Amino acid sequence: MPSTTTPIRVAVLGFWHVHAGDYARQTVEHPGTELVAVWDDDVARGREGAEQFGVEFTDDLDALLARDDIDAVTITTSTDVHRDVITRAARAGKHVFTEKLLAPTVEECEEIIATCDAAGVKLIVSLPRLYHGYTQAILEEIRSGRLGEVNHARVRLSHDGAVRPWLPERFFDPSTAIGGALTDLGCHPVYLTQLFLGARPDSVEAVYRSVTGRAVEDHAVVTVGYASQAIGIIEAGFVAGTPFTIDVAGTGGWLAFSDQEARLTAGGSAYGDEPVTIPVPEDGQDAFGQWVDHITSGTRADDNIARAVELTRLVVAANAAARIPVAA
Repeated sequence: MPSTTTPIRVAVLGFWHVHAGDYARQTVEHPGTELVAVWDDDVARGREGAEQFGVEFTDDLDALLARDDIDAVTITTSTDVHRDVITRAARAGKHVFTEKLLAPTVEECEEIIATCDAAGVKLIVSLPRLYHGYTQAILEEIRSGRLGEVNHARVRLSHDGAVRPWLPERFFDPSTAIGGALTDLGCHPVYLTQLFLGARPDSVEAVYRSVTGRAVEDHAVVTVGYASQAIGIIEAGFVAGTPFTIDVAGTGGWLAFSDQEARLTAGGSAYGDEPVTIPVPEDGQDAFGQWVDHITSGTRADDNIARAVELTRLVVAANAAARIPVAA
């Protein structure tokens, strides 16, 4: 394991995902990490990514993982190969930072986690909105009891990547992307809804549609119900660039956040006669920074890993609920 004074040497595995460059940039900018190399199974795409950051490219994954000048990897391959690539990296002793979903199924998630634990490498999944200031402010209001019994949450996240279009066509391939808007962008509303209402609803219903006629959904609505009688509404889309919004309500009051104004508002009997503005703290440390800290301190990202598994569980349930039965 690298010391606290020696940068953690990182390789990017795959430029398939649109966030690959973001994590590569974080690697370059973080004082505790150094970007060393890029691998991709698409040579042209991988070379382009490597050239962008001025590092070497290789198309030989086994050779890269065998190198002792690489300590860790960021995984931004297609989702369908996460289990294979991550477990190979872990067995080679490389710490793993990965884009969501961790894997297409809960069983694969559990295999990945077990492999990383057995190898003694540190795993973390990019679930960025868990650590944003508005999320922490909403959690504080829920925990304070001012909302009373929380019985409703709605989270919407949407962009227009399918209609402008700027989202790569590979995001609409069901065999590699595993799903569409819900499986990719919808992960954020899913894990936030789970945070506010609970990880495991007792009912999941879903409506998926494709405005653009692709093989996967380009917008989706998922409703989840809980034994507490709370309802969660999860919305995601690639066909409309609407503001990111969160609404949470309970028997004592409500909360509303929109990134259009970057303001968290509260109202209801617990807050007085008029709506009030709730202070939003600065964002907490992001998942990448947490990963670096876990590597240097030898600790495990228990909460992040558990939430990544539950995220996969709910996404799988939503995808199953959205399937239209084949006529006999």
